[in-house]
Amino acid sequence: MIEWFDWFVYATFAVYFSGQFFPADDATASLLNSAAVFAVGFLARPVGGWLLGRLADRKGRKAGLTVTVGLMSASALMIAVAPDHATAGYTGAVVLVVARLLQGLSVGGEYAASASYLTEVSAGHRRGLGGSFQYVSVTLGQLAGLVILIVLQTLLSDDQLTQWGWRIPFVIGALGAVAVFYLRRGMHETEAYVKAEAGDVQERRGTLREVWRQRRAAVLVFALTLGGSVAYYTYTTYLNSYLVNSVGLPKEQASWVSLAALCVFLVLLPLGGYISDRVGRRPVLIFFGIGTTLGTYPILSGMKAWPTWGAALALSILALTIVAGYSSVNAVVKAELFTTEVRTVGVAVPYNLAQAIFGGTASYVALAFADAGHENWFFLYVSGCALISLITYALMPETSKTSLVEEPEPAPEPVSGPR
Repeated sequence: MIEWFDWFVYATFAVYFSGQFFPADDATASLLNSAAVFAVGFLARPVGGWLLGRLADRKGRKAGLTVTVGLMSASALMIAVAPDHATAGYTGAVVLVVARLLQGLSVGGEYAASASYLTEVSAGHRRGLGGSFQYVSVTLGQLAGLVILIVLQTLLSDDQLTQWGWRIPFVIGALGAVAVFYLRRGMHETEAYVKAEAGDVQERRGTLREVWRQRRAAVLVFALTLGGSVAYYTYTTYLNSYLVNSVGLPKEQASWVSLAALCVFLVLLPLGGYISDRVGRRPVLIFFGIGTTLGTYPILSGMKAWPTWGAALALSILALTIVAGYSSVNAVVKAELFTTEVRTVGVAVPYNLAQAIFGGTASYVALAFADAGHENWFFLYVSGCALISLITYALMPETSKTSLVEEPEPAPEPVSGPR
C-alpha cells in the first residue's frame, strides 16, 4: 500500500504542484509537463523489473521486496524537498525527474515480486483470490492519497495547498516506506521458491536467456497488459484531472467522486479473484475486454454530457466495475504463465514494457489530444488498446489449474572415470 501510495500520490496532487515546477501561466501546459514527468517514471520500470526481478529470482522474493521499498522512500523524500520554479528555475523539475526514475525502478521490481509472492503463498484453489489482494493494496494506496487530499482540502486553502501543502503526502510516504522496509525484513520465502532453489536450475534463475526460452508467455504478458494498463490509469489516475479540466467539476467534488468509486472498486477486486477461481481467469479477462472496448466512449463522453457529481460517480463506478475484470486477476494470471526460476523477471520485463509504452503515457496522450482539440480521440485510443488485449484473452490458455511448485530437478549422476 505504501509503495503504491508513493507512486500514485504524484498524479493525485499534480493539479496543485504542476505550476510550482513549470511556468504556471498555462494550466493545461503545466499539467502536460507534469504528466510527461509522470510518464518518465515508467521508462525506468522495465530496467527496474529486470534488475530487481533478477534479484528476487536469484536471492529470494524477500530480498527483492526489501530493496524496492528502500528506493521508494528515498525518491518520495526527494520530491518532498524539491525546490520550486520560482526559487531555482528548472532545478526542481530535474529533481522531480530523477525521483520519478527512482520510483520507476522501485515499482518495476515491486509489481512482479509481489505478484510472484502472493501467487506462490496462496493455496492452489484460492490463487485468484490471493492474487487479487495485490491490487487491493494498490487501490488502498490510491485511497490513502485521496483521503489525505480531501483532508488537506478541508484544512488548507487552495493557495496553501498549491504553495506548500502538496509536499505533505510525500513526507508521509517517505516515512511510511521506512516502516515497511523493517516490516519486510521479517518475511518468509515461499515453498515454490525454496524448492526451485534446491533444484539444479541455478544457472537459469532470473536470466533473460531463460525468459527468451519462455517468450510465448512473455508476449502474452505484454499483450494482456496493454489494454488493462491504459484502462486502469485512465479511470484511476487520469480521471481526477479529467473531471476537473474537461467535465468541469470543482476539485473537491472530483476528489470525492474518485474516492467513492475506488471504495467500490476495492470490494470488487476480491470478488473478481474469487470468481476466477471458480470459472477460470479467461472469462473474467474477457468480461473486461468487451466492456472496455465497447464502453469507454459512452462512459467518458457521458461524463461531459451530464457534468454533475452524481452522473460522474455512477459512470466512474461502472467503468471501475469493468476494469476490475482485469485488475483482480492480472497478477495471478501472469505469474501462472512462468516457471519459478524466472517467474519474477519473466513477469516484470514484458509487464513493465507495456506499462511504459501504454499505461504510463495514458495521461499524457489524453492531455495531448485535449490540447489539440480532439479529446474524444483518446476515448477511441483506449477502446483500441482494449480490443488488442481482448483478442489475446480469447486466444490465450487457461492458467488457473497450473501447478506452481515444481519438483527440484535431480542432480546429474557423476560420470565414473577409469580407476
